[in-house]
Amino acid sequence: MTITFVSNYINHHQIPFSNACYKELGEGYRFIQTEPMEEERVAMGWGREGGRLSYVYCLYEEEEVCRKLMMESDIVIFGWISREDLLNVTGLVEKRLKQGKLSLRLSERLYREGQWKAVSPRGLLKKYKDHIRFRKEPVCLLCAGAYVASDFHLIRAYPDKMLKFGYFPETVHYTEEEFRTLKENDGKTHIIWAGRFMPLKHPEFAIRAGEGLKKKGKKFHIHMVGGGELEESMIRQAKEKGLEDCVTFYGYMEPEKVRRIMEKCHIHLFTSNYLEGWGAVVNEAMNSGCAVIASAQAGGVPFLIEDGKNGVVYKNGSYGEMETLLEGLVSDRGRAEKLGRAAYETITGIWNAEHAAKELIRFCGDWMQTGQIIPAKEGPLSVAHVIAP
Repeated sequence: MTITFVSNYINHHQIPFSNACYKELGEGYRFIQTEPMEEERVAMGWGREGGRLSYVYCLYEEEEVCRKLMMESDIVIFGWISREDLLNVTGLVEKRLKQGKLSLRLSERLYREGQWKAVSPRGLLKKYKDHIRFRKEPVCLLCAGAYVASDFHLIRAYPDKMLKFGYFPETVHYTEEEFRTLKENDGKTHIIWAGRFMPLKHPEFAIRAGEGLKKKGKKFHIHMVGGGELEESMIRQAKEKGLEDCVTFYGYMEPEKVRRIMEKCHIHLFTSNYLEGWGAVVNEAMNSGCAVIASAQAGGVPFLIEDGKNGVVYKNGSYGEMETLLEGLVSDRGRAEKLGRAAYETITGIWNAEHAAKELIRFCGDWMQTGQIIPAKEGPLSVAHVIAP
């Protein structure tokens, strides 16, 4: 079996999955990068590993070699690609269809800003060319987020061919002793917020929550990891609220260093709104044994978190509900520990790169043998049901 994954560039959220596929298939797996990574993401430490991986090819350096790989591979996953010539009516998807080869489209939401946009005639024409015309063809949709299926259902694309997928950062396995001693034990509840400081991620929720915890005499420390347009404002707000002694700002950090902080923290705050396609920091925090308090609006949350069992979820972007959940877990560390343990088991058991790679290869093998779509029972490659955002 040969599988080729095509996307704009490879990053640390995709490398573990690609490594797992390469471990299973060897030379049968390739990743094609269609464009160089943006400077901002390089500065965040995203692009350090990609250039050293033997299975990575660059379309902008080896056009003919890459096109040949995309045509001849048994299965091709088409991710986020700005090269329209690869996907349009005369592109590679169309040519592969003529050969009866399976193609998979990996997508986040079409209508993050509102499903009312689905009525746009111009937009529907493009959606027809990119997606709707494949209704009865061997093209399936991998949904990188729980609300993706709803968007594509609106335009009647990929009926009975939409499957759960997502991002799979590196999974760390701890011994029982390591897990028991992972968290800080200084009498404080350590809370982490990690991401780019921008409006859709609501870093101000963490600062505002810190003010409330301090007024109620709680012992805590908030770790704010990341940078961006709101960073200076957040630092100023923390100072104005008298939180200098219980909030630390780290700026941008390499992904490995972010994980080291997560490992020490008891609670992870994930406050992104509906514009967040997935939210891979949730995978990382769950793997680190954090009790995650997450906004239900973000794409990955309904796939990863079962409310009250391996994390807690607040709806409609409600700050008040988030604050209540946080105060509850700060006051009940035993419950936070149970949620963190269950979160860790979710990632190490199902939502990890190795499991996703095995399911993908199983799924593709079933298709090649039977011509049928046979979803997984749970987790990656299982049926993505329509969930209204």
